[in-house]
Amino acid sequence: MNLQDFIKVLRARWITVCATISVAGIAAVLVTLLTTPLYQASTKLFISTSVGSSASEIYQGNRSSQERVVSYSELLVGQTLAQRTIDKLGLDMSAEQLQENIEASAKMDTVLLNVSVLDESPVRARDIANTLSDEFVEMVRELETPENGATADVRVVVQQRALIPQHPVVPKPTRNIAVGLALGAILGIGLAVLRDLLDNTVKRRETLDEITQAATVGIIPLDKELQKKSAISFDGEYTGAAEAFRKLRTNLQFLAVDNPPRVIVVTSSMPNEGKSTTAINLALVLAEADHRVVLVDGDLRRPSLHKYLDLVGTVGFSTVLSGGASLDEALQKTRFPGLTVLTSGAIPPNPSELLGSLSARKLLSELRARYDYVILDTTPMLAVTDAAVLAAGADGVLIMARFGHTKREQLAHSVEGLRSVGAPILGAVFTLVPTRGNSSYRYNYGYYYYGADPQTPKSVDAKSKPTAALTSASFDSDSLSKSRDGESVHEDTGAGEGSPSSGGRRRRGDA
Repeated sequence: MNLQDFIKVLRARWITVCATISVAGIAAVLVTLLTTPLYQASTKLFISTSVGSSASEIYQGNRSSQERVVSYSELLVGQTLAQRTIDKLGLDMSAEQLQENIEASAKMDTVLLNVSVLDESPVRARDIANTLSDEFVEMVRELETPENGATADVRVVVQQRALIPQHPVVPKPTRNIAVGLALGAILGIGLAVLRDLLDNTVKRRETLDEITQAATVGIIPLDKELQKKSAISFDGEYTGAAEAFRKLRTNLQFLAVDNPPRVIVVTSSMPNEGKSTTAINLALVLAEADHRVVLVDGDLRRPSLHKYLDLVGTVGFSTVLSGGASLDEALQKTRFPGLTVLTSGAIPPNPSELLGSLSARKLLSELRARYDYVILDTTPMLAVTDAAVLAAGADGVLIMARFGHTKREQLAHSVEGLRSVGAPILGAVFTLVPTRGNSSYRYNYGYYYYGADPQTPKSVDAKSKPTAALTSASFDSDSLSKSRDGESVHEDTGAGEGSPSSGGRRRRGDA
């Protein structure tokens, strides 16, 4: 994982990171509020040694005092002195408990000792520190006084007595919250990276190309309006979704210039991956280019095209195959110019056998003879075998993969199933791709008049087709190969889309 991938993970998983940081911050605040405040009182002790008048004796006396400081530090936190302090103040605690709250430290190359005492009460902290120092002075006198009663060579003086502390030293809110937020950030980033590593859904174009071993011929952005109405009226539509389908149309025609696919099966691995919506709008965008297009509902188990297009669903594909109606009687015109639909008809008890019959092959051949393009919306590959049966007799298959939803193994099994029946895979279509963030594909289109400076695009009336306009970027020869994740996608909507099967007819809107 490089830096760019890491940044993409953070942007995609920012909710996880922010949630973890928030939880850690709240936990730090709770710990701070629930921690018992402790006050610290400190005293300072001075250790001196009797010395002679000569320089050598003075030096030896100072060295002796410094060496004693280390030993005295141990005595200050010892059990004996703690018990004497408890007895003097009448404290309700054990010597071990008091020892845990005493700290003695000595500055390097000095004869000063700092003594600190922690306690829940600021007054008691002061009293313990002062009493402990006084008892220590007495203890040193007892230890250093010779048996003959002579004056001791070492003397300890309380140089600074403890005062009542005004503010607690425990807890430290700023430090606790800062540490909590830092730990939350580390944990959140770790969880985000871990979730990304464990995420086996398809989120990159390179992954889609690798699994399908075919080019990604279309990237359909997530569009709330498209999810509501399923069908785009391409007359005057220049939204991101509309341009994405035009890009898909162009790419399909460049897959095989001499023999472009005309009978195309649209399938997916699992339901809810944008299969039917893509089939409908692919048919519509082909019809926009003045092609004769028939859209066939090959899903004889859970048909949906008649619902999306407000058509009669009881007479259709299965009806013609069973001899209940002729093809002319079953075909239905739609409100979209150039698009004819053959709905599924009544749901049969044996869909797979019906789709694999000789009658089905003859019906598809007749539709091929009548129309420039035959688009078949089929069942998901991993649900039933219907899609594979139809794909075996088609010119090619478009397989859908929904961004962040389709799992890699599901897509791999679908591709394997198509190849096992000899179905040619034209390419993959990335559906419901988010249009924000680094993991998205942006659709930005700028139109300029032919011959004008591309750097100064002119606006085009969205309600009328550009008759003398070209898009700011023509068909990219590298669009069928792997591209960088997050690269902007552009399409030429005005040139290079004539189909050989249409006899070179000019499309509406061509200059």
